[in-house]
Amino acid sequence: MVTTIGIVGPSDLVTSTSRICANLPGVEVVPLKYRRETDTPKVLADAPASIDAWLFTGVVPYQIAASHDLLDRPAAHVEYTGATLLRALVQLLREGRDVTSMSIDVLDEAQVRETLEEVGLPTRGVRVLPYRPGLDSEDVVAFHREARDEGATVAVTCLRSAYEKLRVEQTTIRLAPSVHSVRSAVNGLLLTHGALRSDDAQIALGLVEIAAKGEDALKREVGSLGGSVVRYDDKRFLIVTTRGPLEQATASFTELGMLTHLKERFGPVRIGFGIGGSGAEAEALARRALGRARTAGRTAAVVSLRNDIDITLVGGAAPRPLQRAQLQLLAQRAGLSKATLEKLQELVRATPGGGLTTRTLAEHLGVQPRTARRVLNRLERAGVADATGTQIGTGSGRPLVVYRVHL
Repeated sequence: MVTTIGIVGPSDLVTSTSRICANLPGVEVVPLKYRRETDTPKVLADAPASIDAWLFTGVVPYQIAASHDLLDRPAAHVEYTGATLLRALVQLLREGRDVTSMSIDVLDEAQVRETLEEVGLPTRGVRVLPYRPGLDSEDVVAFHREARDEGATVAVTCLRSAYEKLRVEQTTIRLAPSVHSVRSAVNGLLLTHGALRSDDAQIALGLVEIAAKGEDALKREVGSLGGSVVRYDDKRFLIVTTRGPLEQATASFTELGMLTHLKERFGPVRIGFGIGGSGAEAEALARRALGRARTAGRTAAVVSLRNDIDITLVGGAAPRPLQRAQLQLLAQRAGLSKATLEKLQELVRATPGGGLTTRTLAEHLGVQPRTARRVLNRLERAGVADATGTQIGTGSGRPLVVYRVHL
C-alpha cells in the first residue's frame, strides 16, 4: 500500500528530498514548496487532501505548522544533527576552514556538542542558537553577526533566508538534509502511518439490547457508524463496523447520540462495543462491554478494548462536529476533498433538522445535481450519511431523497 508524503520546505531542499524519497518503496511524493518559512501555513492549507503524512525539510517550518495547529496527520522533520552536520563539517575542512570557532543556528545545543565530541572536535569556540517559538530570520542573522564580532569564523545556518544575507558578509554554509537523515525521517513516518491505518481497520462489533420494534430505527442510526445490523439472537442485535468510523461517530469514544434517540422512542437500550484484531476477539470484548453497560444503568453504552480498557459513552442530542484531523481521515475514506467536507459541514450546521437533498447540496456547493448525488453516495458508503425519507419536489420529477449527514 502506498503512503503519500507531502514534503514541505524551500524549493531546492524539497527537490533534493523528493528525489531521495522517490526511490523508497511504498512512497509517493507531493512537493510543497515555499519562498519563505512564514509561508508554511498557506502551503499546508492549499495541499491536496490525499496526503497521508507531512515531512518538513527542517525544524523551523515544522514548528510553524505546529504552532498553527496544522499537524493533522503524522508529521516529522529531517534532523540536521548527526550525519547532516558532519557532512557540512567535512566540507568546511576540505576548504581549509577553522571548524573550532563556529556559530550554528536552530539546532539543539546538546546534540551539536555531542556530535562534535564524538569525532574529537573541540566545542569551546562553538556558539549555538537553539530554535524557539517565534524565532525568525532576522533573529538568526543578528545572532551570527554578534558571534562573528566575538571571533566566530564560520556561520552554519539552517535557513535559506539567513544564508542569502550572511554569505556576502562572512564564510557561511547552509545545512541540507543528508540521505541518511531523510530516510530515517521517512521510515518513522511510515511506521506511524501504518500503525494508525492498522488501528483504524480493527473490527468493531456491538451487541445491542433493545425492544424488537426498534430494529428499523437501530439500522438507520447505525448508518452513522458505517456499519450494518443483523439479529444476534432472540434478545439482541449485532452491529458490525470498524474502529475508524466508530471512533469518528462517537467523537473519539466520548458520546453516542443514538442512545438518546433510541431511548426516547423505545425505552431502555444497552450497547456493548468490542474492538479487536479478529472477529472472535471483538465479539468477546463486545460481550464484556454489554455486561458493563448492564451495570451502568437502564440506558448505557460501553466500548471495551484490549488490556482491560472499558470506556463508558454518554448520550447526546447529536454527534459533535468533526474536527480538522477527523475531516482529513473522512476525506481519504470517501474520496472527497477536505474543502468540500468543510463546506458541507457549514451547510449541516445551518440546516434545521439536518435533512439535506441533492438539490440543497448542489446549490450550496455550486455543482451539478449529479455531482451532489455522488458526494452524498460517497458519504453514505463512508458511514456518515443515511437516507431518512423523501421530499416531494416542485416539479414533476421523482421525489428527492432526504439524507441526514453526521458532520
